Amino acid sequence: MSDPNIGRLLSKRYQLQELIGTGAMGRVYRAKDTLLGGVPVAVKFLALSIQNEKMRLQDRFEREAKTCALLGQKSIHIVRVMDYGVDDNNTPFYVMEYLQGQSLNNIIRKQRLPLPRFLSMARQLSLGLQCAHDGIPVEGTICPIIHRDVKPSNMLVIQDPSFGELVKVLDFGIAKLLQSDGDHTKFYLGTLAYSSPEQMEGKELDNRADIYSLGVMMFEMLTGKMPLVAQTHSFGAWYKTHHYQKPRSFTEVAPGLELPKEIENLVMSCLAKLARDRPQSITEILRVLASLEKPEHTRKVKQDSHALIPATTASPELEQKTKADLRASLSNDEIARAISWPQNKPIADIVFPQSIHSNGEVLPALWVMLPQEEIQKRLLCTRYNQFLFISIPHPMLLWITVIYNRKHGAKWLPYYLDLKTSLGQEITRLLQHTGYYRLLFFARETPNRCTHILPSSVASAQRQRLQEWVAMSNTLMSTADPQMSKSLLKSEYEKIKPQILAKLESIDTDSPYDLSS
Repeated sequence: MSDPNIGRLLSKRYQLQELIGTGAMGRVYRAKDTLLGGVPVAVKFLALSIQNEKMRLQDRFEREAKTCALLGQKSIHIVRVMDYGVDDNNTPFYVMEYLQGQSLNNIIRKQRLPLPRFLSMARQLSLGLQCAHDGIPVEGTICPIIHRDVKPSNMLVIQDPSFGELVKVLDFGIAKLLQSDGDHTKFYLGTLAYSSPEQMEGKELDNRADIYSLGVMMFEMLTGKMPLVAQTHSFGAWYKTHHYQKPRSFTEVAPGLELPKEIENLVMSCLAKLARDRPQSITEILRVLASLEKPEHTRKVKQDSHALIPATTASPELEQKTKADLRASLSNDEIARAISWPQNKPIADIVFPQSIHSNGEVLPALWVMLPQEEIQKRLLCTRYNQFLFISIPHPMLLWITVIYNRKHGAKWLPYYLDLKTSLGQEITRLLQHTGYYRLLFFARETPNRCTHILPSSVASAQRQRLQEWVAMSNTLMSTADPQMSKSLLKSEYEKIKPQILAKLESIDTDSPYDLSS
C-alpha cells in the first residue's frame, strides 16, 4: 500500500518524498524545501496528537521545538531543528537537517568498535550531551535539557572525506514532549534496555539518567553485548534488571578484549544503580576519554574537533621557498604604489580579502584598515595564521591572522570565507596555490594609500588541506543559513585564542617572524 504522505506539501513548503525511518517516537520522511530551491530536509512527525487540551500542548510543543532548535545551533554534535509546526491532522512535526549517515545501532550490530574509534565517537556524543546538560537560556533562565532516550539508534554517524566521522545526537526533547501528552504525565516512555532505575520509577530526571544510558551504550559499543539482560522484554522484567541485577563485566562478555582499566572503571561507574554513585556530570566522562585519546587522534581544537579542522605546523622548506618567491615578485613599495583603497569599502576598522595583480600574476591579499597608531605599534611583529574549516551545515572557512609583539600584544584579524561563493573559492585556491599572502595596511587617517605591507606564509600541510576543502565544498550542499556555520566557527575561535596567544608569547619577537600553524 502506498504511503499517502508521499508527494504531500507540508506548510506550503516541504514536499514529502520518501519514508526513511519509523519508530516509537514517530515517522521520518526525506523532503525538499521548495522555498529554498529544493534543499533536502528531514521531516519527523511525532506519535502524538494535540487535539486534546490543544492550546496547552501546542504551546508546550512549540517550547520544546524551540529548545531543540537552539541546541542544534549551539553544538555541531546535535542534529539541528530548523522549523516545526502542526499539520492539518493536529500532528506536530519537526523539520531537521537532512544528513546522509548511518545509525550507530547499525554500526555496532556489525562490529565491535576498536578503542580509538570508540574514544572518538564517545567523546563526540558526550560533547552533544554536555551542551544540552549545561542548558540554554530560555526567557532569561538557563534550562538544562535531559535527553531521556540515549541509545545507539538515536546517534547518527556521518562519514566525511576530510575529517573522518562526525557523530550527532538525535531527538532531544521528544521523549519529554510525548511523556507529557494529556493525562499520561507519569507514563513511562523511553527504551527499556537503556533506562536508568529512576526513569523506570517515573521520577523527575536529571543529567545522571542520561549518564546511566550512556554507560549502557558505551559497554555495547566496546563489546557488542549488553551489560544487563532481562529474562523477558517486559517492563516488569527490565524494572527488576535495572534495579537489582549487577552489570556483567567486560571479561565475562568479551574475554579476549583488552581495554584500559580507566575505560572499564568509567563505564561501570556510569552503570551505578544510585545516581549519586555515577559521574555527576558529562565533564567527568570527557576528562577520562580525553586522557586516553592518543596524540595522533587528538586535534588542536579539542571541542567539536571532528567538525573543525585546524591548521598544521609549517615546514622550514616552505618558509625558504616562500621568502624566495616574495623576493622574486614585485617589491612591496611597487605594490603599495599600484593599489588604492576600494571605493566600495567604508573608511573604518575592517578586514577583507581581495586579490592583487603583480607581473601578470593574481596573488592573495588581506586588506586591513586601522588607525595609524595601531599600524605603527606592530610594524615589527610576529605574523601568525591558522585556518579552521567546517563542512556542516554550510561549508565555511575561518582565516585567522594575528600580528603580535610583546610590547603591544596581539591584533586579531579574522575573516570568514564562504566556500559556496566564487570569492571564497577563489581566495582559498590562491592561498593554496601560492603558499603565502600579503597583509596590506591602510590608515584611516590617510585612506587613499597603502602605508605598510607584511608577508605571511601558509604551511605546506595546510595548503593541501585548503585544496581538499575547496574540492569538498563543491560536492556538499548547504543545509542551513551560513550564519550558523559562522557561529560555530566563532565559538571555536574564542576557545583557541588563549592557545595561540600562549604560543606567540613564547617566541622571541625582537625581530620580524612569520609563523604559520
